[in-house]
Amino acid sequence: MTPLKITTRDSPAGPVVQIIGELDYTTAPELRDLLATLTLEPGRLLVLDLARMEFCDSSGISALIAARNHAHAAQADIALAAVPANTLRLLRVVGLDRVFRLHPDTGSATGP
Repeated sequence: MTPLKITTRDSPAGPVVQIIGELDYTTAPELRDLLATLTLEPGRLLVLDLARMEFCDSSGISALIAARNHAHAAQADIALAAVPANTLRLLRVVGLDRVFRLHPDTGSATGP
């Protein structure tokens, strides 16, 4: 089991949250707690960088949806960057690939 590590940084488009390790039943509350501390501005973009996320279960998917709800409540948008293949497959199975904007990497999500 790889412990969860979450880092945040600012980009010209808005905050970038990098999720490293396993996002599961025991760690998803950490992401939810962090989201509550993020101040999002209308028209900005919250990017979740998943390049180093090793595992995501249904609780992790629920936390991603909570992130989307948090962004939309602030009239901001959300994008997922560098979604690992196993998580991308899960998103496609449940139809969330049509709900989230997906980007191959953080740079393409945040723009030039």
